[in-house]
Amino acid sequence: MDKVVLDSFASVGSAPGAARQPRALVGNTPVLWVGPPLAPEGTGFWAKLEGFNPGGMKDRPALHMVRRAQERGDLAPGARIIESSSGTLGLGLALAGMVYRHPVTVVTDPGLEPIVANMLAAYGARVEMVTEPHPVGGWQQARRDRVTELLAREPGAWCPDQYSNPDNVDGYRSLALELVDQLGRVDVLVCAVGTGGHSAGVARVLRRFNPALKLIGVDTVASTIFGQPAGSRLMRGLGSSIHPSNVDYAAFDEIHWVAPAEAVWACRALAASHHASGGWSVGAVALVAGWAARTHPARTRIAAVFPDGPHRYFDTVYNDTYCEDNDLLGTPPTDPATITHPSARVVSSWTRCATVVDPRGLIA
Repeated sequence: MDKVVLDSFASVGSAPGAARQPRALVGNTPVLWVGPPLAPEGTGFWAKLEGFNPGGMKDRPALHMVRRAQERGDLAPGARIIESSSGTLGLGLALAGMVYRHPVTVVTDPGLEPIVANMLAAYGARVEMVTEPHPVGGWQQARRDRVTELLAREPGAWCPDQYSNPDNVDGYRSLALELVDQLGRVDVLVCAVGTGGHSAGVARVLRRFNPALKLIGVDTVASTIFGQPAGSRLMRGLGSSIHPSNVDYAAFDEIHWVAPAEAVWACRALAASHHASGGWSVGAVALVAGWAARTHPARTRIAAVFPDGPHRYFDTVYNDTYCEDNDLLGTPPTDPATITHPSARVVSSWTRCATVVDPRGLIA
């Protein structure tokens, strides 16, 4: 073979292995160094690009939860899987249903992007849409109530209950071990928080290698997870109107709340400068990880988990008309505001707090 061709192969690296099953496409996602404009010149962080999974980061726990339920006998052969999802877990469960031969029903709400609803149907999942939010628990509680109704109608059906299932947490072990293999030591981990699964699961494993690991959680404004009052939220994929029991409050060193416009700026800045971006969670995490790179010592190794890619957000984050209509175009502050306790005041823009409180009454 021509030496130039051989040299070009060597520079690219080895190709991934051939996959005989769809589940083999999950995992072994790349990490990318992210610097300016998210972080100052000469600094940066490593982004774990989970959008390289077929459906995103939640392919990992979806496959794991279904397999473990089968092994325990909780999920009978051919039984239906019914779960609430804002999108990403639904895609993962559609894959798991295909792999393990189970029909899947995804209960969602009108905020689901049409492209995701269409793809869920194309993958063979049934999509159930709730039409009214719960007066206290919002869309999440309304979806969970519908799941309960559907389970009662179909004996033998099984719900993963991603909010409290420990297998959701354990499903991220592979992600953590990949980070160890790719980066060696991780000093700071930045994660979005929704169900609490990946922040708990990844940090738990990384701390076996570095007990001094610092975990920074990223939430959205109007989320109740860390003690702020719940409200109407534009961003999906992070935040909650309920208190998922998988959130490991004691694991966090600090929490940041990010507003939609700030996440949009970071998403678009990533796309323009690194040709790698994603949705709301990615933008919020990137904004905070860039701040962490600026405020920690130079040799600190920072890893940020990017849960998905940009494609489902073409009509929101990357749509100028949508962003203008929702006042989402602008430049965020260089640094977050700071509060000393989550109850100090209601936040509406990027804010950090080093006091992490379990709103159910336990202080981390």
